[in-house]
Amino acid sequence: MAEPLQPITRSPLYEVVAQRLQEFIAGQSLRPGDRLLSERELAEQLGVSRTSVRQALTALRVKGIVDVRHGDGVYLRQAPADLVPTLASEVANAEIDHPMIWEVREGVEVQAVRLAARRREPEHLDAMRSALVAMERSIAGGGDGVDGDRLFHRAIVDATGNRFFGFLVDLISDAMDRTSEASLTLPGRAPISLQAHREILAAVEEGDEDAAAASMRRHIMVSAEMVVGQQR
Repeated sequence: MAEPLQPITRSPLYEVVAQRLQEFIAGQSLRPGDRLLSERELAEQLGVSRTSVRQALTALRVKGIVDVRHGDGVYLRQAPADLVPTLASEVANAEIDHPMIWEVREGVEVQAVRLAARRREPEHLDAMRSALVAMERSIAGGGDGVDGDRLFHRAIVDATGNRFFGFLVDLISDAMDRTSEASLTLPGRAPISLQAHREILAAVEEGDEDAAAASMRRHIMVSAEMVVGQQR
């Protein structure tokens, strides 16, 4: 009896781009500290969108291969062959649509924003507002608001007054950043995310722990659903 046809599996485009970039790095014998081509140049040479390049660079940054310096360029941090796998890197390198990452984000950030609503000081609120201004300006200029998003979530963690939250977030920050970038670079997603952030901030300003937690949970769940749907 003939074997049935098997479905064709196709890796997400950013994974293919990331693999090509690693091959390029190895073939050019680049050394740590060397600067790579710009995001625009990489997109042109590979014949893909800048979004795919950005997602690929994010994956390589999480692996510790490149250092993406906003406004400066992309630099080689460590050759792929020199990487030593660790448990932390295995977790961080999980697919951006892996439920594990989003579940951890929900657990950490929902509790963090609840504490932030209870303990926030004026300087914490100022930091959150400034982050949203930066996010809004980026989006208005055609950007994705990633930097402002990162600053906003960090300001919430700082407002908890619990230094162990800071330690924990530092440990998983690469994975968190990667999921945020995957969400914000989706077409039309950035303005929706900005509005969600405003709702979270309003609840924190009011000191409403339940509303802040509900807004954060909704924000993370919607982001997760959109990223998972995009990757499938």
